[in-house]
Amino acid sequence: PSDFAAFSFQPQSPVGPTWSRQIEFTLAGIGCAVGLGNVWRFPYLCYRSGGGAFLLPYLFMLLMLGIPLLHMELSLGQYMRRGPVHKPYFCLFSGVGMASVAISFIMCTYYNVVITWALYYLFSSFQAPLPWQNCNNTWNTPNCTNHATNSSYTSTASQEFFKYVYGVEETGVLRLELFLILILAWILVYLCIFKGVKSTGKVVYFTAVFPYVILIALLINNVQLPGALDGITFFILPEWDRLLSVEVWVNAAAQIFNSIGIGFGSLLAMSSYNSFNNSVLKDTLTISIINSFTSILAGFVIFSSLGYMSHLQGIPVSDLAVDGPGLVYVVYPQAFANMPVAQLWAVLFFFMLLCLGLDSEFAMVEVLVTSLLDEYNQHLIAFFKRKELLVFAVCCAAFLLGIPCVMQVGIYVFQLMDHYTAIVSITFLAFFEVIAICWCYGTNRLSDNLEEMTGKRPNIFFRMCWLIVAPLLIGTILIFSIIQFKPARYGDYVFPPWAQGVGWLIALASIIWIPLGAIHTFWVLPESVVVCASSTSVQHFLLSAPENRGVAPLPG
Repeated sequence: PSDFAAFSFQPQSPVGPTWSRQIEFTLAGIGCAVGLGNVWRFPYLCYRSGGGAFLLPYLFMLLMLGIPLLHMELSLGQYMRRGPVHKPYFCLFSGVGMASVAISFIMCTYYNVVITWALYYLFSSFQAPLPWQNCNNTWNTPNCTNHATNSSYTSTASQEFFKYVYGVEETGVLRLELFLILILAWILVYLCIFKGVKSTGKVVYFTAVFPYVILIALLINNVQLPGALDGITFFILPEWDRLLSVEVWVNAAAQIFNSIGIGFGSLLAMSSYNSFNNSVLKDTLTISIINSFTSILAGFVIFSSLGYMSHLQGIPVSDLAVDGPGLVYVVYPQAFANMPVAQLWAVLFFFMLLCLGLDSEFAMVEVLVTSLLDEYNQHLIAFFKRKELLVFAVCCAAFLLGIPCVMQVGIYVFQLMDHYTAIVSITFLAFFEVIAICWCYGTNRLSDNLEEMTGKRPNIFFRMCWLIVAPLLIGTILIFSIIQFKPARYGDYVFPPWAQGVGWLIALASIIWIPLGAIHTFWVLPESVVVCASSTSVQHFLLSAPENRGVAPLPG
C-alpha cells in the first residue's frame, strides 16, 4: 500500500490501503512462510524422524491442515481488513487474537538471534582459511579434529567454533560480539519495516527470490560430491516403522504450522491489505506449494551435504551427530571446509540465511505493529506522533528480551524458548483458532464471505476440512502431544524441572490470553455470548457490511 498501517489509516475509514501490486503480497507471503525453518527445522525433523518417513506425514498435514487453514486465514484477513486482535470474529475466543500476537512477539525476540548467528558466520566467512576449517585457533580444545568420527570424545572444528560463537564459559556473561551483532540485526529489521509495506513490499522482491538462486546453486554443487547419493537416498526412502510413532506425526503438524505460519497472525495481517476481490485461493496455493517446495529443495541440499560428510567420515548418514541449530551452523560449515572455493560458498549460504530470516522476522514484528494500530490508533497517534517511532519502540522491546540468548550458554535459553513457543504454544493456539473460526464464526459465514469477495464459494473439500477434519486432527495431535509429552532438550542435555517450569511460563505468556479473553467476554460483555450464537447478530451484520470493515461496497 501507499502507506502500510500509517497513522493516516483509520480502521473505520471507507476505503483502506492496499498493496501497490498484488505480486508484492504474494512475495511477502512467500517470504513470511519461507524462512529458516525450511533450511533448519524441516531437515532436522526429517533427519530425527528417519528421513523419508517424515515426508509422508508432512505432505499429509500439508494437504489436510496447511492448505485449508492458510486459505481460512487469508480469507478472513482479506474480508475483515484487520489484524488478528480484531475481536468480533472470535467471540468467546477473543483471546485467540491476542495469543497470536503474543506468540509472534515472543518468537521474534529469539528468532532474531538465529539471524545474529548468521551475520556472525557471514562476517567470519571472509577469512582465509575459514575459522572452522582447522583446529589451530585459540578456542579449540585438545579433542578437536578436522574430520569427525562417531567417537564421543572428539569434536569437529565446526562444532567447537559454534560453541565458541554462543559461548560455553561462565554462565550469564554477555557475549559482546553477539550483543553488537544483535543490535545490527534489529537495525536491519527496522529498516525493512519502518515504512510499513511501502518498504516491505519493495524489500521482498529481493529477499524472497535470492534464496532460491543460492539453494539451486548449492544443490548443483552438492550432487556432484562423492557420497551425495547416500544422503539423498536417506532423505527420500522411508523407514516404515517410524510411521507408527506419534512423535513423527506431531512434528510434521508442528512443522506445517511453523513453516506456513498458521496461528501466528502474520499472513492474516498481511492479507488484510489485499484488494477486496483478490483471488484468495490462488494466493493460498502459491504460498503453500512454494513453501513446501522450498523445504523439500532444502532437504535435497542438506542431505546431499550430509551424504558427503558421511563419505568423508566413513560412517552412515544416520550416525552423524545433528541436533537443533547444529544442522545449519555445524554440519554445513563443516561441509564448506572441504569444498572448492570454501569462502565463496560460505558467504553465499549465510547471506541466504540472512535473507530467509529477515523475511520471517519482519513479518512477525509487523503483526504486533498492525494489531496495536488496529486497536489503539488514536492513543498511539497522540503518544508516538509518528508510526516509525512505534516500530522503533517495538524493535527495542524485542531486542531487550532477546539479550539472554546472546549471553554465555545462550543456546540453551534459545532452545528452551523455541521448544515451548514453536511446538507447545502453537499447537494449543492452532486448535483454539480453528474452533473459534470454523465452529463459532462458522464455516457457512466464511463461505459467504468468500463468495462476496470472489463470486465463488469454497468447494466441498475446504468446507469439510474446516468443519470436521482440521478440528479433529489438531485435537487428536494436541491430546497425544500432551499424553506423550517429552521435555525440552539440547543434544543429550535434558532441561531440569525448574527450567521446564520456566518453559511452561513462556508458553503460558501466549496461551493465557485465550482463557482471559473468554473471562472478559463473560464478565464485561455477557450479552455477546448470546449474540455470537445468533445468525442475525450484530457480529454477522458487521462482518457482512463492507463499509463497516473499511472497504468500499461492491457494485450492485
